[in-house]
Amino acid sequence: MNDLPNLNELTRVSARVGILSFGGPAAQIALMHKEFVADRSWISEKDFLRALSFCMLLPGPEAMQLATYIGWHLHGIRGGIVAGTLFVLPGACVILLLAGLYVTYGSVPPVQSAFLGIKATVVVIVAQALLSLSQKTLTSCLTWALATLSFTALFLFSVPFPLVVITAGCIGVIFARDTTSDLAAKPTTSAVRIALIGGALWLAPLLIVSLLQISILVQIGTFFATLAVVSFGGAYAVLAYMTQEVVTGFGWIATDQMIDALGLAETTPGPLILVTQFVAFLAGFADSGWTTAALAAAMALWMTFVPCFVWIFLGAPYLEWISSRPRLSGALTGISAAVVGVILNVGLWFAFHVVFDQRLSIALGPISAVMPDIGSVNTTASLFLVISSLLLLRFGVSVPKSLALMALLGASIGLIP
Repeated sequence: MNDLPNLNELTRVSARVGILSFGGPAAQIALMHKEFVADRSWISEKDFLRALSFCMLLPGPEAMQLATYIGWHLHGIRGGIVAGTLFVLPGACVILLLAGLYVTYGSVPPVQSAFLGIKATVVVIVAQALLSLSQKTLTSCLTWALATLSFTALFLFSVPFPLVVITAGCIGVIFARDTTSDLAAKPTTSAVRIALIGGALWLAPLLIVSLLQISILVQIGTFFATLAVVSFGGAYAVLAYMTQEVVTGFGWIATDQMIDALGLAETTPGPLILVTQFVAFLAGFADSGWTTAALAAAMALWMTFVPCFVWIFLGAPYLEWISSRPRLSGALTGISAAVVGVILNVGLWFAFHVVFDQRLSIALGPISAVMPDIGSVNTTASLFLVISSLLLLRFGVSVPKSLALMALLGASIGLIP
């Protein structure tokens, strides 16, 4: 390894990674590998891969947590805070700007048509993610069964997402092999201190708004705090749960706005889970205007990302022990398989709302599902879906470029009288 960087060097490279981190987790992890392993040798290949495996066990965005781990590896907690924050900050700033533009100009016809192009592209992006993940994950009868059962539970029976994830993880543990070496690690005094301080800092804003009785901020803080601890498998895995709650449960935004939020989050650097910031901004704005929107966005960011730092600072000293635990590996296998079913569910949800103007609710005993009204096909959206499929799947155009092209095509059509 080369000489370790000072904090200023780490800050400079981490900022570069944060600004250039387009394209989702795979591209972001590849960028970090290039910057930290290949170009500078600040962390070894072995440590990088072991840290990545650890981050995949955790709830939350694995790429952001990997950046945090690398910072911790180089400069302790200070380095972890710097690297993790700079990975999220550029995208958060862009999302805040886009959310402000959205609430100001989102109802203009050419803008609405541009978003139809973005929505069609989002459906293809989710399908692409589903295909990639299923090829890597569904490698046994057990994983296929878990994926099928998780989809069925969500699509037909509306089982809560957290229950699906927890159940899949437990089944993975039960079927894990060679668990005789799973011995408990004893937490150190520093680990207890990190857990107490980190937990207190995480929940402090929620306590403050609760004391001030700011209802919308209490709801947003509580919901996104809950989401942060069940968000295994990446942003796509929690989108169905998030959509169900923010659209149907709380009534903060409409389904179309949720799809718009995902499309805009796809165009920005940083983790896709920044979609939570966009949703919170819209919810705050609808409740009482710009100030509440800004506070709601800040609350969602805090509740979503502070736990990621805590997980890393708690677990990093035990990385070697964690990486060798068969039960944890089994839990990850079960959760990853279930996530395939979860993403299929959210992909169909989005497709039904983009391609069809009307949906039908079906209720039969314990079965409760939403199906498309075949007679309400939106021909423009269908055309956009075909074009975006060709861009992404046939010609290999990058996600940001595809989104930009489809938005431009949609806006152009929206200008036609």
